[in-house]
Amino acid sequence: MKTNILHIIKGVFFAGILLVLVSFANNMFDDNSIKIVTFERPHHGNQNVPEQAGLQQFSSDEVVKIPFVEKDFVGFKEALAFKESQGTYSKVNTLGYLGKYQFGKSTLKELNIKVNPQKFLKDPLLQEKAFVANLKKNKWILRKEIKRFNGKWINGIKITESGILAAAHLGGAGAVQQFLWSYGKNTMTDAYGTKIEHYLKKFSGYDLSNIVPQKNPKIKLD
Repeated sequence: MKTNILHIIKGVFFAGILLVLVSFANNMFDDNSIKIVTFERPHHGNQNVPEQAGLQQFSSDEVVKIPFVEKDFVGFKEALAFKESQGTYSKVNTLGYLGKYQFGKSTLKELNIKVNPQKFLKDPLLQEKAFVANLKKNKWILRKEIKRFNGKWINGIKITESGILAAAHLGGAGAVQQFLWSYGKNTMTDAYGTKIEHYLKKFSGYDLSNIVPQKNPKIKLD
């Protein structure tokens, strides 16, 4: 009789532990506690590059930064953004350059973006559109240089299309033209001491074939 009672007590004890473990597991893997990251990468060769490509969102709609290492458009823009602002849309540097890609006000004006700086900083999609538009414009301005110098070596740096466009983002298309046509004799350094050679090397070899050069790219404001 005592043996039966002990078996019953042990059974109840272990059943209680099992219920606690099951409850704990359910709480850990509750749907509300899991945040899934969604991401859509543009296909190579797609001429219509989405301006918001590379934006990732948690289920809570919080924009997050994920490091990209692929040598494509998304990898290029995220690597460049990390260098410029650590990928922060609200960043303003000490010289007044704005956003994830650190645009100057004069560049935004050239892109026909006339919103006030605070609105621009709070609009990630507009910043992505501005980046793509500026990339298309620089690719059009530098189309001859890309054709002439792509694959050549200057000052120990292999010149590539993506390096040229990254350097143009840093110092402007004109500075890149002077550097290339002088074979590295005429260079420029930004206010923080960064030379365009650094961008030519750091952002070399990305595939930006899906960026179509445009003289005056249009940005549609929502």
